[in-house]
Amino acid sequence: MKKLLITGVNGMLGQQCIHEFQADYKIVGVDLHDHAFVSSRLDYHQLDITKRKSVKETISGIRPDFIVNCAAYTNVDGAETERELCWKVNAEAVAHLSYVSGKIDAPIIHISTDYVFDGTSGPYRETDLPSPRGFYGKSKLAGENALRQSDVKHAILRTQVLYGAGVNIGLNFVTWLIRELKNKRSVTIVNDQIGNPTLAADLTAAIRLVIEQKKWDLFHISGAERLDRYQFAVRIADFFNLDKSLIQPITTAELKQAAPRPLASGFILDKAINELNYKPRMIMENLQLLKKQLKRLKQW
Repeated sequence: MKKLLITGVNGMLGQQCIHEFQADYKIVGVDLHDHAFVSSRLDYHQLDITKRKSVKETISGIRPDFIVNCAAYTNVDGAETERELCWKVNAEAVAHLSYVSGKIDAPIIHISTDYVFDGTSGPYRETDLPSPRGFYGKSKLAGENALRQSDVKHAILRTQVLYGAGVNIGLNFVTWLIRELKNKRSVTIVNDQIGNPTLAADLTAAIRLVIEQKKWDLFHISGAERLDRYQFAVRIADFFNLDKSLIQPITTAELKQAAPRPLASGFILDKAINELNYKPRMIMENLQLLKKQLKRLKQW
């Protein structure tokens, strides 16, 4: 079996990668915690990827065939005040990983975001020029550039509005909304932030396609449908038989979030569809898959 190293293995995407690859690859996981959340049988190593020496020693010892970087600082609003930490995780750590990758000849699959765009003219192709507005997007673009400037084999997969299920993970847009509506709490959802919601399983399927076809390039990966967050919330409520009257629309300007958001975002998926044979799913199909995951984890 080929050996696959997953950073941020305790997170939602990292756990989904275990589910995607464990039958066909030897999985080695690294994260900040002193144990693996999902399985005590996982070959797990505690690692802070912002520490260059630790990254070099740990990953050189593991010698994986591929590295999937699921680790990231993802608190978009928090990034405006915790800039040093955000930069270390999203930019400097990627440079550390690319350095050791070059030493052991292990290609990197790195996850990025639509926040590298300003959100004025989406949906976006891979050839569109990035122009991030907030610090989170700037840090993620710096991570992309660290890979581009290295001589290691790599693929960058940008995604957006990522959701899914997992053990001991933070809430994402979908799971947060389900919790609020199940508890009969009213919510306000922006109706002017437009994008393609993406189930984590879709993203890990794309990661597999990249690895198995050795497509070292930049790809936009998301779900098939582009809509605003309010419309998405109503779809979620309908699917899970929750009270959609509790959902009230609001504009981004009214919400007054700390960090700027790309409003007219979204992806054009032609490159991934044509070059990877990526098959994006519709929202209702992905919500059905999510419900099965939640039931399997006894979270629904």
